[in-house]
Amino acid sequence: MSILINKNTRLLVQGITGNEGLFHTTQMVQYGTNVIAGVTPGKGGEWVLNGKVPVFDSVKLAVETTGANTSVIFVPARFAADAMFEAADAGIPLIVCITEGLPVQDMMRVRNYLDQKNTRLIGPNCPGLLTPGESKVGIIPGDISLSGNVGVVSRSGTLTYEVLYAMKLLGMGASTCVGIGGDPVNGTNFIDVLEMFEHDPQTEKVIMIGEIGGSDEERAAEFISTKMTKPVASFIAGRTAPPGKRMGHAGAIIEGGAGTAAEKVKALEAAGVRVAKHPEEIPTLFE
Repeated sequence: MSILINKNTRLLVQGITGNEGLFHTTQMVQYGTNVIAGVTPGKGGEWVLNGKVPVFDSVKLAVETTGANTSVIFVPARFAADAMFEAADAGIPLIVCITEGLPVQDMMRVRNYLDQKNTRLIGPNCPGLLTPGESKVGIIPGDISLSGNVGVVSRSGTLTYEVLYAMKLLGMGASTCVGIGGDPVNGTNFIDVLEMFEHDPQTEKVIMIGEIGGSDEERAAEFISTKMTKPVASFIAGRTAPPGKRMGHAGAIIEGGAGTAAEKVKALEAAGVRVAKHPEEIPTLFE
């Protein structure tokens, strides 16, 4: 078992003929992901990767022809909202948007629309998903993680890689890694993923990587204290951020004293979560 993606995932790549799309499609195929189609308007009928993957003009046509059930989006920010609308309209149940720089107003429209559909969005501005040994959808490097029983959910892309690699060095594997992205409006939050891990038979422990800004981690702490039976370890990025400075992600904004690292650590520790001071410490907190 895993959550969201596995070896049966049939992946469609929106923006497959662009530099980013083609580079990461190559990586995903090399990892063993079942990439069955690409979409670039105006390029329908072409093939990429030496004739392995057909390109379609629309997501609807690609889904009807290939039976794709997951889409990953590598299109520029100005087209990304439309790409998500198109995937949802084509009936794709899981969309992963890697694109960064989406205006908050665009994401509010997308989120409102997807909430009325039977569609889950991961992202935007995220590294995507990895189920080690089975499938990777997005940009998480495949060789930094082993298959195992630890679920990983993160707001930060780079820290995700660091933690997965630290786990690998200790011989600790992941069931699924979910990068939810750091934007203020996203499709899937910590609680959504924690709930999936709680019900996943393969996942026995969970690592949650948060950061300053917003109140997602505090809400997650409340969920952990009341609903989670599995042990959770955490790390909060931005502890040393100087006050009044905007750091990194658009979501990492501290307002009126709320959203600080200290507040988040306090809430998580009160919920029984072990919080690391440095990311490489996280895997050792289960010992």
